[in-house]
Amino acid sequence: MKYLIAGLGNPGKEYENTRHNIGFKVLDALTEASNIVFSDERLGWVTEYKFKGRTFVLLKPTTYMNLSGKAVNYWLQKENIPLENLLVVVDDLALPLGTLRLRAKGSDAGHNGLKNITAVLGSQDYSRLRIGIGDNFRQGQQIDYVLGEWDKKEKLELTALIDTSVEIIKSFATIGVQQTMTFFNKKK
Repeated sequence: MKYLIAGLGNPGKEYENTRHNIGFKVLDALTEASNIVFSDERLGWVTEYKFKGRTFVLLKPTTYMNLSGKAVNYWLQKENIPLENLLVVVDDLALPLGTLRLRAKGSDAGHNGLKNITAVLGSQDYSRLRIGIGDNFRQGQQIDYVLGEWDKKEKLELTALIDTSVEIIKSFATIGVQQTMTFFNKKK
């Protein structure tokens, strides 16, 4: 069984530690524990991770957040992975910091990365792991907030948040999206 796990973010040193790049951070944590490295491939940084008889194609699109769909679609096709085996890991302003929400499908909720993926794939029927980054910004400051770096208080919660996200990814592929949602969506 093969899965595409797409962690969304923006390439470049200036974006590395921003809230918007939490998808990249989660995939980095998954690979670091296994000494796996990403290679610069077409439309993204890609590697394979094997776990309990499953193969995870891990993708960090280099197309920038708003054009993530191009990379996701390319790797789904290249690796012949069905849509139900796609999981997109993304930041979410509407969720409080520390909240994780796995969904089997749904709207983009105003997230430009998800919006582009949905448009390119022509479907909302793919799983997404939304990682709450909170909405601690003044009106009109949304872009500065998501592209801003984590503050000291947020960094304290980041490790546990990333570790749980890694467990959700493994669970998604081993016991399925529904059981994983039941188990993890109740936790903060």
